[in-house]
Amino acid sequence: MPSVDVAGEFETIRRLFAPLAHPEWGRGLLDDVAVVPTRPGHDLVLTKDAIVEGVHFLPADPLDTVARKLMRVNLSDLAAKGAEPFGYLLACHWSERCGWPERQAFCDGLREDQRAFGVALLGGDTVSTPGPASFSMTLLGWTPKGKTVGRAGARVGDLVFVTGSIGDGWLGLEASLGKLSLESERLGALADHYRTPMPRVEFAGPVRDFATASIDISDGLVADLGHLAEAGGVGVEIDLEAVPLSAAAQAWFEGRVDDQAALEKLVTGGDDYEIALTVSPRDEAAVRREAERRHLRLTRIGRVTAGRGVIARFGGKPVSFDKGGFSHG
Repeated sequence: MPSVDVAGEFETIRRLFAPLAHPEWGRGLLDDVAVVPTRPGHDLVLTKDAIVEGVHFLPADPLDTVARKLMRVNLSDLAAKGAEPFGYLLACHWSERCGWPERQAFCDGLREDQRAFGVALLGGDTVSTPGPASFSMTLLGWTPKGKTVGRAGARVGDLVFVTGSIGDGWLGLEASLGKLSLESERLGALADHYRTPMPRVEFAGPVRDFATASIDISDGLVADLGHLAEAGGVGVEIDLEAVPLSAAAQAWFEGRVDDQAALEKLVTGGDDYEIALTVSPRDEAAVRREAERRHLRLTRIGRVTAGRGVIARFGGKPVSFDKGGFSHG
């Protein structure tokens, strides 16, 4: 993890990052590389996400939650591919507000999630920047050879499922900005979801075993289902009224005058980090059982069709979406 930064970076590496390193593959962060042995019968799966202050997290967000969000958005990508994570490479671009306490908090957040999700630091880089703080992670995982689930693969007649609930990411940002009027407990839950979403790593096995296509919901449910449809050359029909909402989202939704406009915000807002997957009808009972075993909410919201793109229905009528929102189709 070489440093090109101001004095104190080697101390940051030695005191904060070295304890997070994999005991063997990370080489104590004293080398310019990590060395990861191959795993017979498995494919190496990699994903990379970056988050920037003022874009993906708020300037006032504690850096321990920033580190955990960085870890979790990457874990979500691997879970949607059916992969088992094991290690990561990290790049930190510290802004002027990132003194020693903030850096320590960042590493505390990493340490907490390393223990929770069974991963370790392999190496990376750390520098200072006059601009906003930003952080980038490359996460590595394994899948049995040939079993990585892609965006393509959905077949006409497949059922469309989603884990968890939709809309809490967008609502969490609104809550963090003080733009929602809800009970304080609900506001806190939504803000927590925005800062530290829960990746569905426990569902990676069923995704691998039953999904014909899968994607994590980061851009928004409609946009990400659109990615699946495009990759597979198919259409996706969803029932907006079937989209699962959390108790906090339901409380917000019930106070809206325009149900369709409210649902649009929830299904296009993004930052949910749930998994959308397509499953053959013959596997519906099996995938539901796997979700129940994990006490994970799994909701059928539509099916794959012979068309193109995403068709959303509300009250049985088609609704189309664009960057400005939706219009009746």
